[in-house]
Amino acid sequence: MKNPTNNSTAALSQTSKLDGVRLSPHFRLNEFIKADKYPDNKPTLQDVVNMAYGCQMLLEPARIEVGPIIVNSGFRNSRVNRLVGGVSSSQHLCGQAADIRPKDPSQFQRLVSFLKASPHTDQLLTGSAWLHISWSPFAQPRHFVRLGYYR
Repeated sequence: MKNPTNNSTAALSQTSKLDGVRLSPHFRLNEFIKADKYPDNKPTLQDVVNMAYGCQMLLEPARIEVGPIIVNSGFRNSRVNRLVGGVSSSQHLCGQAADIRPKDPSQFQRLVSFLKASPHTDQLLTGSAWLHISWSPFAQPRHFVRLGYYR
């Protein structure tokens, strides 16, 4: 029996126009994988499903609340994760996390408050002008919140 994950990886690695793939109405796959900077940062189909879940359940509702959101970092393969200093157990590795900031910096505290109150938030760690948000499509969210975690 073929492994569907391997087939998913092969199909996505052959896709040349990842920029057009939408995860939700306002978020595109390329925002999460940064293919222009990391051409080998290719997610599996399951990773894409995980990112779409996060967009639908957290990021789109947050966007309605605070306006446009910029994705600084989303999915990372293990090489990219090491390059950026990510931890080996990072949810970025499976498309279940993003480092984001509101386009309008004055909306940062509103974004934090919204995500803190969301029942879909697994982990919320804040810096001075950006935050790490994670979600867990297949488990009960931990709702682990640490404000001022990144100094």
